[in-house]
Amino acid sequence: MKHPAVFVKAFAILALAAGTATSVAATEVSKVTLAKQYGIGSLTFIVMEKQKLYEKALAAENIGHPVSVEWVKFTGGAMMNDAILSGNLSFALAGVGPLATMWAKTRGNLEVMGVCAANSMPMLLNTRNPRVKTLADFTDKDHIALPGVKVSIQAILLEMAAAKAFGEANFARLDPLTVTLSHADGMVELLSPTAPVDSHFTSPPYTYLELEHSGVHTVLNSYQILGGPGTLNVVYTTSKFRSENPKVYAAFLKAFAEATDFINHHKDQAADIYLEISKDKSVTKAQLLEILNNPDIRFTMAPERTMQVVTFMHKTGRLKAAPGTWKDMFFPEIHNLSGS
Repeated sequence: MKHPAVFVKAFAILALAAGTATSVAATEVSKVTLAKQYGIGSLTFIVMEKQKLYEKALAAENIGHPVSVEWVKFTGGAMMNDAILSGNLSFALAGVGPLATMWAKTRGNLEVMGVCAANSMPMLLNTRNPRVKTLADFTDKDHIALPGVKVSIQAILLEMAAAKAFGEANFARLDPLTVTLSHADGMVELLSPTAPVDSHFTSPPYTYLELEHSGVHTVLNSYQILGGPGTLNVVYTTSKFRSENPKVYAAFLKAFAEATDFINHHKDQAADIYLEISKDKSVTKAQLLEILNNPDIRFTMAPERTMQVVTFMHKTGRLKAAPGTWKDMFFPEIHNLSGS
């Protein structure tokens, strides 16, 4: 029989562990801030917001205190990254480029990583310039709007396409032509005959809305660059936030998966929710449904062709380090998915 002192010591250790677990649970955040962008790339967050799916999932976790949910809107990933670094943002929804930048930049400290993918959608480089048929036709008189110069997924894809067209050493050839504008503002500029911006590398619904206007045509499709469907948006946060808020984090994944499933099975209702919450007056429900039913538009939590983007960023010196596989850049909860 073991000495009573052994049991006392064991009990003390268990009590300490239980007390520590209780303390951790009690210190989980009381407010979560999530950032979305313009366009249907943020539809999963929009559905979560409208249906209060995150609030419901948080309540089910029995965290021990109320957790409020705040939704904010940013024009691009660069601003989100600043907010993540300052601690003013819990979850960011942006492109693969901003995530890769943060992953490499914060290794060994905040350690920003992907939570999951949000969707795969073709991004189109549209122009109203009739002379521009290929990338080689752009001159210094042209200006290309995209969500974030150098850091947005559109900016990275443009460099990838330039590397193929002009040689790897000239991957940045078109960078001087790019300007940072929100998707909505970029479309306004493109459709204004006298505006300095005559081209726009953007995502749905703006891609398709622009093409409905006479004189606008597509120069580049992101799926052509990647060789197939590629992730448009990902969700990311810091390892610190995940480790300090396990129940808040688990509730997010549950709510996000529920919203993803809802979009895939209830496109009509999802379209109504988008129009109500986004206040987007540039697209009708009929246009939106046509886009959502396009087989190229995929709402999935599995990252697709992200390593092609990240490998290019590392090769061109944008990243000091690159993940060995996509799993190195995403938290383990989604490692069971068929990502790439």
